[in-house]
Amino acid sequence: MTSPVLEVRDLCKSFGGVHAIQGLSFQVGQGEILGLIGPNGSGKSTTVNSLAGVFHATSGEILLAGGAIQTLPEYERVGLGLTRTFQTASVFPDFTVRQQVELGCEPTRKSNPLSSVFGLGRHPGEDEAIDARVQDALEVTDLLGIADHPVNTISSAQQRFLMIATALAANPKLILLDEPAAGMISHERKTLSDLIRRIRDLGISVLVIEHHMALIMDVCDRIVVLNFGSKIAEGTPAEIRDNKAVIDAYLGEAA
Repeated sequence: MTSPVLEVRDLCKSFGGVHAIQGLSFQVGQGEILGLIGPNGSGKSTTVNSLAGVFHATSGEILLAGGAIQTLPEYERVGLGLTRTFQTASVFPDFTVRQQVELGCEPTRKSNPLSSVFGLGRHPGEDEAIDARVQDALEVTDLLGIADHPVNTISSAQQRFLMIATALAANPKLILLDEPAAGMISHERKTLSDLIRRIRDLGISVLVIEHHMALIMDVCDRIVVLNFGSKIAEGTPAEIRDNKAVIDAYLGEAA
């Protein structure tokens, strides 16, 4: 595997006496698509929220591009290159699509927020660079044609792609996609698979947490399987498909 963009070392998260994650370790390589799967209650959501900074890990390390981030707040992790989407659409319905995507750039701004008023603390060229990133994110997600539409007028699938565009606008090293296919129909899932590959081709690593097994098997380079907060398997889609522990815990249940 290529050198890791994300490295999780012996991660544990407990809520009182409940151990939601126990000794979890895995890596995501540069430009790799890694799937994270498991039955309900396996610890997927806790893992995502611990990586993103919503929860602080009880113990263990989270390294982004070699630097420890497990004690940092969520916005600082975004600024360092770790962005995410959510299981339910997290958008501002009265914004235009473009305005929503522009929000994704805010954690990476270096100019003083008052620079546009007083002209102080302004980084030359930053506004132009942000405009270019927004344009690129809209193009990659095929939302450029509706960039000036209010968010509350676009489809639910387009709102999911909009969350991805907003995450991309922050110029991430790694993007966490939390159940991105939820509510999508077949042709929308195909569009999503193509988009995930385009993101990977840009050199951005992707961690996909998803219940839709056909999408996971189709798009991922490797898969990590959780059950009861622990990793029970890791490997290529073909290896995971034939793994007895995975079949017993998850795939057989879903079949």
